[in-house]
Amino acid sequence: MVYFEKSQPAPPSLLLEKNKKSGTYRTAEVIARLDKDFYSKCYICGQKNPTTINIEHFMPHRGDRDLMFDWNNLFYACGHCNNVKLAQKEFDEILNCTLKSDQVDRAIAYQFNPFPKEKPHFEVLIPSQKATHAKELLDRVFNGEPTSLKALEGANLRDLLLKSIKEFQELLIDYYKYGKDATFLLKIKQHLNNSIEFTAFKRYIIRHNETLKNEFEHYIID
Repeated sequence: MVYFEKSQPAPPSLLLEKNKKSGTYRTAEVIARLDKDFYSKCYICGQKNPTTINIEHFMPHRGDRDLMFDWNNLFYACGHCNNVKLAQKEFDEILNCTLKSDQVDRAIAYQFNPFPKEKPHFEVLIPSQKATHAKELLDRVFNGEPTSLKALEGANLRDLLLKSIKEFQELLIDYYKYGKDATFLLKIKQHLNNSIEFTAFKRYIIRHNETLKNEFEHYIID
């Protein structure tokens, strides 16, 4: 999870649809704005251009039309993450990636060793109830429950994460191997950008290695 700035004001179509008896928050305008604001990334797992896309209510509306049509409550999520989070009371209160104050990529450790069959490991670094619940959600999203369909989806997600982290670590290796070449530096900076897949994992790699932290942390910009 990384910070995303929600564009303002709300799409005009939301108010128009809210005033209809059978209005929808899934307007073309809303979808386009969310896609742009979240860089086509699921806000929970960090997957880019997922095959299934949901407009998720960060706080479940449970029939409350104010929450249902609240622009600040509409998030961009993949189908897998939305299904894991869906209707789970403990996930009503998690870190909010549209609030800088929640420090979503600093409050949790996003650990992943790039070896086959490894599983991501998450730890709370800045204690809070929201961070604890977010950590539990991430663990369920990536590691799932044995024998469940969500576990198979989590395994597919880990394969994508593995590929992306391997690519990032190879760039870091080549950067030092070839005398801190500017071409590799540019690519590393791109991987630390909010718009790239699985950014939080890559930022954790940088922030928790003293050499890499001194070299690259100043390139991390929300």
